[in-house]
Amino acid sequence: MTAHVTDSPDPWVAEHIRRFEETGGVPRPGIRDLLLTTRGRRSGVLRRTALAYVRDGDAYVLTASNAGAERHPAWYLNLTADPAVTLQVGTLTFPAVARRATAAEAERLWPAVVAAMPSYAAYRASAGREIPLVLVTRTTGPAAGGC
Repeated sequence: MTAHVTDSPDPWVAEHIRRFEETGGVPRPGIRDLLLTTRGRRSGVLRRTALAYVRDGDAYVLTASNAGAERHPAWYLNLTADPAVTLQVGTLTFPAVARRATAAEAERLWPAVVAAMPSYAAYRASAGREIPLVLVTRTTGPAAGGC
């Protein structure tokens, strides 16, 4: 039996998740999207959000932009507390582990991130903080939302 997962309370993100599921994982043609499930760092609740990504070899690269807000997004704070996550890419769901990109990796990956989602450049300029990049790789062990 799979544990209950709570979708993002943000109406735009909840709609994005709904479209992701309805379209088999292609809610925005031309943009790579995935669903990320993390465990709440305080609540322990499994939380799901929709995110754009780019690939770097076997890793999925996520951008903790929070639309340029001054604070990191909750999903990022959750995975720093517990890096075992679940990814859904298209119709495939699998366990994964997340880690923050090193400074050198982030510098190398930032141009690819902005090429995929140009709005990230404006978010970076307005955030007033370093926007972390996160590398997520598939594992064979337990992940957030396991049985």
